[in-house]
Amino acid sequence: MADQTIIRFENVTKQYDQDPAVLNDVSFSIERGRFYTLLGPSGCGKTTILRLIAGFTEPTKGNIYFHEKVMNDVPANKRQVNTVFQDYALFPHLNVFENVAFGLRIKGCKNDEIKRKVLEALRFVNLVGYENREIKEMSGGQRQRVAIARAIVNEPEVILLDEPLSALDLKLRTEMQYELRELQRRLGITFVFVTHDQEEALAMSDEIFVLNEGNIEQSGTPTDIYDEPINRFVADFIGESNIVPGVMKEDYLVQCAGKNFDCVDGGFNRNEQVEIVIRPEDLEITLPDQGKLRMKVDSQLFRGVHYEICGYDQDGNEWLVHSTKKANVGEEIGLYFDPEAIHVMRLGETEEEFDKRLEAYSEATHAD
Repeated sequence: MADQTIIRFENVTKQYDQDPAVLNDVSFSIERGRFYTLLGPSGCGKTTILRLIAGFTEPTKGNIYFHEKVMNDVPANKRQVNTVFQDYALFPHLNVFENVAFGLRIKGCKNDEIKRKVLEALRFVNLVGYENREIKEMSGGQRQRVAIARAIVNEPEVILLDEPLSALDLKLRTEMQYELRELQRRLGITFVFVTHDQEEALAMSDEIFVLNEGNIEQSGTPTDIYDEPINRFVADFIGESNIVPGVMKEDYLVQCAGKNFDCVDGGFNRNEQVEIVIRPEDLEITLPDQGKLRMKVDSQLFRGVHYEICGYDQDGNEWLVHSTKKANVGEEIGLYFDPEAIHVMRLGETEEEFDKRLEAYSEATHAD
């Protein structure tokens, strides 16, 4: 909804000197009260978007709107956003209370107001009683909470988080994912979170923007991104995927490895060259004559909750299987999968073209 939109990028390009553009004609909207994740490999442009929103840099071309007012040259201290940095940027010579109170003191707030707001912010992040604790005495997870409390105490409309979990160990990182998500829901503030960790993005987000080389390859809910990747990059970057060449024989029927398979995709041309995606967890190991495909096992690793089994079919296509069943290297096994497990991708299709194709196909289907 338009009245829910807080920030809007309109054909934004960012380029430094004569170097290739860091962002290429990027457009998107951010709405109130949602958790957004900017996901992509190093150098894809996700931190640049964060810096543009924060006001630490200005776009080379295009406009950035805040409540439909151009904010390109609005200084950082005049924007209703706060940033939680990767290293938290806490003041080591100040205790917890003073770290959180710093922004309020800069604004000239009265002591009673500062105390009330700081204690309220610490309550939100479960740090009541830590007011006088020195920063050096805090754990990594506690320091992150202090940084978040310092961000929310100024009551911003948007909180920007630049890979704030990257320095934590795996167990604490997982715990903080749940805490951050719950905190965002309780506050009702828009969070824009930067990460290169796919599992983190899937677990925490309302909406994900997948970036690659300065472009947004695809945006959508975690389920949409995972189940219906737009292209090979997204399919390969979000989780693990089997991506094999195929031919779309007709609506709901695709061919690969010399066989035809029922699927749930339509709107392609007859005999169009396509790519087929099947997630490893959607493949079931069977006896060779009971599977839809046969695969010779090449390697197997135990991953704790499942075996990771790799092999090749008769056409040389590589397949990765996640299964609780064990296989033996060198043996032939069958692979079974449901039609819903198959996702068909058109070669070189953009997200806009993908949406238009689905819309046109849906209209044609309803007309019939």
